[in-house]
Amino acid sequence: MPKIDLYRNVHMGQRARLFTLATELGAADITHGAAAAEQAERCLAMTRELREHADHEDTFIHRLLRERAPEAADALDAEHIRLDAAFTTLDEQARALPATPAEALPEAQHALYLALNEVISGYLVHLHLEETVTMPALWQYAADAELGAVFTAFRASRSPEEALGDLRRMLPALPPAVRAAIMRGTLEAAPDEEADLLAAATTTLSPGQRRRLYEDLAAPQTPALEARP
Repeated sequence: MPKIDLYRNVHMGQRARLFTLATELGAADITHGAAAAEQAERCLAMTRELREHADHEDTFIHRLLRERAPEAADALDAEHIRLDAAFTTLDEQARALPATPAEALPEAQHALYLALNEVISGYLVHLHLEETVTMPALWQYAADAELGAVFTAFRASRSPEEALGDLRRMLPALPPAVRAAIMRGTLEAAPDEEADLLAAATTTLSPGQRRRLYEDLAAPQTPALEARP
């Protein structure tokens, strides 16, 4: 059985969406219509999501980490404080963008792009710390049952709509076999809603990803994969 990894899949989804946002913000034509407001709201939505994610980690993961590896927990606390300052700067520039005069928009757009990439550069370091220091510490000092309980508690805290949003954000960034294992487990937990749930959860997949997922779900099951988001 693979080890229970509390970070891997959700972090893959975050990286994919951060990189996409940076690329699309840099290339956007914000001189027409509501384009500036749209790009600004995308940045604000991203910082809201990352703050929410940090709150989830504090609530469901770092409590256990503080009990077993307090030095690693202290390092993450410092990381969250540092990142929140970068989020605040990005938020301020995003909120100012829609009201920027037309002649100043190109420079304001690029400043927002730079602020977003500062967030991304710091956030990548944070993700790497969690994946290479925090998770190994938890593997060393916490039992599999305790790590499984973290997943169970987090899932119980999510409404159906929130859980669906989690899947939509994460699934496009995962390898096909892992994507299929997660969806198989999700569908088995709600057998009366399989068709509707599968259709709703796959709206963010590309046509090729969706086709592969349906093929994998129809095929005989392979040996157990890490299917915990």
